[in-house]
Amino acid sequence: MQKKEFKAESKRLLELMINSIYTHKEIFLREIISNASDALDKMYYNALTDSSISFDKQNYYIRISIDKDNRTLTISDTGIGMTKEELETNLGTIAKSGSYDFKQTKEKKEDINIIGQFGVGFYSAFMVSEHVKVITRSYNSEEAYLWQSDGSDGYTIEPASKDTIGTDIILKIKDNTEEEKYEEFLEDYRIKGLVKKYSDFIRYPIKMLTTKSRKKEGTENEYEDYKEDETLNSMVPIWRKNKSELKDEDYEKFYEEKHYGFGKPLSYIHQNVEGATNFRAIMYIPEQAPYDFYTKEYQKGLELYSNGVLIMNKCADLLPDYFAFVQGLVDSENLSLNISRELLQHDRQLQFIAKKLKEKIKSELISIQKNDREKYEKFYKSFGKTLKYGVYSDFGMHKDDLQDLIMFYSSKEKKQVTLEEYVSRMPKEQKYIYYATGESVERIEKLPQTETASEKGFEILFFTDEIDEFAVKVLGKFKEKEFKSLSESGDIGLDDDKDKKTPKEKKEDKDIFEAAKEVLKDKVKDVRASNKLKTHPVCMTSEGALSIEMEKVLSAVPNNPGVKAERVLEINTSHQVFDSLKNAHKTDKDKFELYVNLLYQQAILIEGLSVSDPVELSNNICKLMV
Repeated sequence: MQKKEFKAESKRLLELMINSIYTHKEIFLREIISNASDALDKMYYNALTDSSISFDKQNYYIRISIDKDNRTLTISDTGIGMTKEELETNLGTIAKSGSYDFKQTKEKKEDINIIGQFGVGFYSAFMVSEHVKVITRSYNSEEAYLWQSDGSDGYTIEPASKDTIGTDIILKIKDNTEEEKYEEFLEDYRIKGLVKKYSDFIRYPIKMLTTKSRKKEGTENEYEDYKEDETLNSMVPIWRKNKSELKDEDYEKFYEEKHYGFGKPLSYIHQNVEGATNFRAIMYIPEQAPYDFYTKEYQKGLELYSNGVLIMNKCADLLPDYFAFVQGLVDSENLSLNISRELLQHDRQLQFIAKKLKEKIKSELISIQKNDREKYEKFYKSFGKTLKYGVYSDFGMHKDDLQDLIMFYSSKEKKQVTLEEYVSRMPKEQKYIYYATGESVERIEKLPQTETASEKGFEILFFTDEIDEFAVKVLGKFKEKEFKSLSESGDIGLDDDKDKKTPKEKKEDKDIFEAAKEVLKDKVKDVRASNKLKTHPVCMTSEGALSIEMEKVLSAVPNNPGVKAERVLEINTSHQVFDSLKNAHKTDKDKFELYVNLLYQQAILIEGLSVSDPVELSNNICKLMV
């Protein structure tokens, strides 16, 4: 028996394959099972085209056997098998794929879902094996052959004895090292776990004799071990079934089995797309956010399958960040995979799938929002902030996708409303979409700035999340209606002609405001009359793109450069306090400065900002009392 060298720069290439292509040693089982599945598929195809071959599905399966004493793991299939020439071609030439050639030679290529493409998966066995044997018998031959190699210099092929058609791959598992515990691949639980993880939806049964325990007959506390044939895989994936065959309970059970979340999902999506790129998907919208959802540790992404074989646990490229809460999987036979089947090439197929998934998720959320508002509000409580971050991120690139999904608390409805709902009931005289920001609804309701808008009957959106104002700044408008903060200085569309003061009154007030600005110096950009206040004496507003609330958020960011909003002190000229301020301006400079400082400090406190000098505030109050 003469040893033959591998074709294609044998040893160096094989070392590269074993040590560089695959990042996880456990992948070997996925690859060998996938090859076995291909062999069964080929047999099935030949049975369809050759009437002399009978195909009873019960006789076609994959079997895994463990022999701990001899440290062997055997994966057998009842598939098409190989001739001596095919052994020589497929296993003697690295990167020669018999499955790929088989598919290319058939006329109806689209009907054959062959998994293997590159002819390298088999060699992953050498990551965990010191020696590999392959005993095989082709379906059109009475002869069997043994191929064996230690994965270094070459291989041998010799006649063998095999009663049945198919292939047995026998792996002699390596001894443990300090870094690697290879014996784990001789444990029932480990093999069962790998089959469930990577090959659960292979269409043929994967069987194994597993050790179980039972109570001995005639005893109370004595147990004995026994072997039982067990099918390890589910075979028919739920996503390949017709929707009409499935009930809510089936989707909920799958959600639970895959550990996608706690309890029941809020909603599920079953998508089947056929065309240039075919794919099936099942996606779930959880009812509540995972405990780590808003942390760096959380990983977004869907499970990615190719013909029922798991390729990636978390394919992040399938979901935009703002839909990171979605759980589920995608299966497609059209994916362009890299040679190890572990990483995905970024191609048009992937982009097409991601686009279709995004559209479907949005469509489902809109449907829930319109048809089951209570359910949508429950969802929004958990994930609304994520959607608003999506509006703001990437320079507003996704705002058109998300503007119909986001909601804010309404001063009128006393609940979350959509922008569409807000705009649809705006009075004709209302020019803008008005909003106010604060730490809570209760806090915002007490803001002086909301008085005039509320009196006019204008609905106000309450922004309580730190991202809210940033998001609407990016939106800019909705249905041609511009967003306006009630804490924004200047004309925000609340003035009526009858309320405007005469030029003489404006001139008198202007002198007071100039004097007040001189007292406050660089603490404010300006002091001016307010068109927002009715009963309150004073408020703080801002000018420019940065609001006071945005300043608060940015101030909490580490290494913040100290950005500040341009503050404007607005005073209610109809309030008695302003009369006192005018009198002091005329008669008592010290009292005027005292009043101005107190009004400024009052406005600061109303905004929830810290007073820079509490002692000064205390002293000013004492002066006022004396």
